Amino acid sequence: MTAVVPPSWTGRSLPRVEDPSILRGHGRYVADVAARDRCWYAKFVRSSIAAGRIVGITAPPGVRIYTAADLDGVGEIVASLARPDFVTTRQPILARDVVRFVGEPVAMVLAETEAEAEDALERVVVEIEPLPAVLSVADATADQARLVHDVDFPGDPNTVVDGRIHTPGFDEVFAAAAHRVSVQVGSARQSAMPLEARASHAAYDPATGRTTLHVTTQMPHVIRTGLADVLGIREDDLRVIAPDVGGGFGAKMALAREDVMVVHAARRLRRNIAWIETREENFMAAWHSREQVYDVEGAFTEDGDLLAVRADLRCDVGAYSCYPVTYGVEPLMAMAELTGPYAVREYSVRSRAVLSNKCPIAPYRGVSRPVQVLAMERLMDVAARRLDIDPVELRMRNLVHEFPHRIPSGLVLDNASHRQTLAAAADLADVADFRRRQRTARDEGRLLGIGFSSFAERTGYGTPAFAARSAPFELKPNAVADVITPGFERVVLAMDSSAGVTVRIGASPHGQGLRTALAQVISDELGVAPDEVRVIHSDTDATPYGWGSFASRAMVMAGGASLLAARELAGRLRTLASSRLGGLPGDIDLSDGEARHRETGESVPFFVLARDTYHSSHLIPDKGEPALEATATYDPSGTFANACHVAEVEVDPATGAVAVTRFLVAEDAGRLVNPAIVDGQIQGGVVQGIANALFEELIYDDRGVLVTTSLMDYLPPTLHEVPDIEIAHLETTSPQSVTGAKGVGEGGTIGAPAAIANAVSDALAHLGIDVNHLPATPHRLRTAIRSAQAAQAADISDRETAS
Repeated sequence: MTAVVPPSWTGRSLPRVEDPSILRGHGRYVADVAARDRCWYAKFVRSSIAAGRIVGITAPPGVRIYTAADLDGVGEIVASLARPDFVTTRQPILARDVVRFVGEPVAMVLAETEAEAEDALERVVVEIEPLPAVLSVADATADQARLVHDVDFPGDPNTVVDGRIHTPGFDEVFAAAAHRVSVQVGSARQSAMPLEARASHAAYDPATGRTTLHVTTQMPHVIRTGLADVLGIREDDLRVIAPDVGGGFGAKMALAREDVMVVHAARRLRRNIAWIETREENFMAAWHSREQVYDVEGAFTEDGDLLAVRADLRCDVGAYSCYPVTYGVEPLMAMAELTGPYAVREYSVRSRAVLSNKCPIAPYRGVSRPVQVLAMERLMDVAARRLDIDPVELRMRNLVHEFPHRIPSGLVLDNASHRQTLAAAADLADVADFRRRQRTARDEGRLLGIGFSSFAERTGYGTPAFAARSAPFELKPNAVADVITPGFERVVLAMDSSAGVTVRIGASPHGQGLRTALAQVISDELGVAPDEVRVIHSDTDATPYGWGSFASRAMVMAGGASLLAARELAGRLRTLASSRLGGLPGDIDLSDGEARHRETGESVPFFVLARDTYHSSHLIPDKGEPALEATATYDPSGTFANACHVAEVEVDPATGAVAVTRFLVAEDAGRLVNPAIVDGQIQGGVVQGIANALFEELIYDDRGVLVTTSLMDYLPPTLHEVPDIEIAHLETTSPQSVTGAKGVGEGGTIGAPAAIANAVSDALAHLGIDVNHLPATPHRLRTAIRSAQAAQAADISDRETAS
């Protein structure tokens, strides 16, 4: 008999199981939980001063108000790394004595309705004596700079991370290089700006003394740990549930002070409390990102080989450290991964996190990598022009093509296709045809440009990667470690007595389609349809401890754990079936909900195996295991996806407006479990990359007041500004991912800004304009164009006068 090979569910663009309920309005968000409850509402009184001493907080009778003075027994949020250059600061739940940024919570008011809470908020008077605000890295690190926190800084003032790498051969190689090319790049502050702002609802149960917190978070278990530590309670006294979450992008993986207050008040008052953040609050206080400036210098041979890179990286991280990943997340990522896919031999870098009187930073999709890639890709284009080498050819000469490859920071590029993705992107772009179109357009007064961006996206990293951020440390005999080291993911997969399949995961999906993709992986192993696999997540009472969904890790980590668990459960089913059908477990195929002997064709439904396992356990061959359940943990060191982006743009010379007219992506994310979901991740990321390149910018005035606090001021792109995104896939698998899949959640955001910056620079090359600071707004470009045109006109006039 010919063996029947069951079709694979993996690799199919199945519709996402998550979508119908959302699209039909049946989604359940935190605000829905609050709306269906007769809870009280919390509002937060926030500082309007960037730096100052709190002189007094007063409220009229009848206003229920909490200040720091009411928080006896409540601790502070502390996030640390075990590094000699790391300075730990403490974040009070409500500002005590001093305020450190505009938007910092100073007090909380409670009322029976949201409107009454708003009214109460306006009746609270906060008197603050202003202090000079520290608003830039230069101000913060100057001699005699005012300290944002009254702690000891081992190095420059307000410098809380000061990482350095200097490879042994750097000085000699750098000094002997034929060419040295330098660029300075920068990125404005951004907001992750999820469609759903932050929200929480804490329900106290007088019968059990437990509190249930519904909260918009990407990591329920870790948030529960942080809340329990700050409040001094046991974790089992608190249940954390993330219902439907309207976007996270990293901004919902940090412990929020507001959530601590909501839980504290619910427990103290023994009643339900809700807090729904406004968009203005979200812009002011819900974490920022990527205010960074890099000075990067590359040393090249005469033939364009990149020998060494020297870099000075500065990150303005705001006023406090985010829990659990700390304010080291941006500078340490930038330091470790700056050289990306290029075969740089020697490296010298200093990377700093510097405090300021601004909103704290937290990870935002891609973290530092959009700026890292901007720096390296601008370096490549500037060097290509200087060395008179085609930009694509210069990249091709320097991309890593033998694997594994250890980069100067010590990271290992496991297996990738850098040259192949660049070649595929160049073929799709048809650069020769573009140059013809560009020349024709120039004759018509239109400015077209094309830009490339090659990059590596570190994904799916577990405990080994996070542990590398700290110096090695030993566990203490009688105390917990001071450092939190994220990493593993764990799943529990079970088949119940009716043969229903459920998988409980520690990861916490919030729109990525993870439930669909995990079901596809499990279905292939168990021989059931994906819609027969129920994924249970985002509830600390119902799922194993996990670190959540962030850093392009969920498919690699939770997917790997799910695959391992499914293989174990499938093995158990084969053993049970072989005892009935004869032969060995290896003779049994699982498909269509039954186990079938490959040679005889006899079969037994899963329902029979499952029911007998639970209800006649004394008769099953492996007595003592009256359940069909498998638990698996996956904790790899990480893998690298890679891609090349190409942008075509047209710049309006009169207004400085940029239209992205074409965008190409050649992506290698390993095995595509669900190609439609992968494409959706790429497309969404590219849109946020376009936002970074051209539109979004948080602006503080010279008093430290954020002036971009609404969608009238902070401009995300609309569909009108986004072209169709063409995607080509390559597939390179890695032993660092048991499913073969690599993470793809951040790649679109990582590569797009650099491709667009290079494209705009190409369009304006005849004017000598380089776009190195993002966003490249119409105002900035129009100013640069007019300045360049004026300089050219003056030069022509001088030459005519001289002749």
